[in-house]
Amino acid sequence: MRIKFQQNLDELKERLLVMAGLVEQAIQRSTEAYSTRDTGLCEMVLRSEPAINRMEREIDQAALDLLAMEQPMAVDLRFIIAVIRINADLERVGDQAVNIAQRVQDLGMFANVDVPVDIPKLASLSSAMVRKALQAFIEGDADLAQSVLALDDQVDEMNSAAFKSLSTLIGQRPEMTPQALNALIISRNLERVGDHATNIAEDVIFWVRGADVRHGAIAEEE
Repeated sequence: MRIKFQQNLDELKERLLVMAGLVEQAIQRSTEAYSTRDTGLCEMVLRSEPAINRMEREIDQAALDLLAMEQPMAVDLRFIIAVIRINADLERVGDQAVNIAQRVQDLGMFANVDVPVDIPKLASLSSAMVRKALQAFIEGDADLAQSVLALDDQVDEMNSAAFKSLSTLIGQRPEMTPQALNALIISRNLERVGDHATNIAEDVIFWVRGADVRHGAIAEEE
């Protein structure tokens, strides 16, 4: 029975990583669409959303079935709880990708102008956070997960700077308001991606160490 249970845990992990791959692809496509104004990429992102949502439901159900049937303890229980939480955050990262794609579609109606925010850099940093958090999950590496938390401040600072510079632009160049507002929303979406990556990293720490580090709390299991 124990061997079968471990196989089920491994399968759950694999399914989550497949979903993670779809989500990472969606974010990459949506941010590339912003840089290239390629609405074809936007359509690919929008078409991928139902598959991501379906996988979220399937993974949740599989995790809940394991909880109900096996009544796991300690580290296995924490692993399944972490999978459920990470699953939800990945689905929300997918939602952010959809939001970005929709904003890029809106931008297609306006002139392509330079705005004072480095969206590709912000996208690169937030995407790197997601990749690093998932790598920590794959390897069960709490130290790697901890390093993700430090990156969140950089993303927040870039988003704050974007808000200030784009607000100033709207005041000085009202005719660029649509482009500035869309860039502002995309910046906010990417900041949220960083938040979800932070959540994933915190869930890895919870699984591996039995420590709840959300909201600055630390509560370790013996």
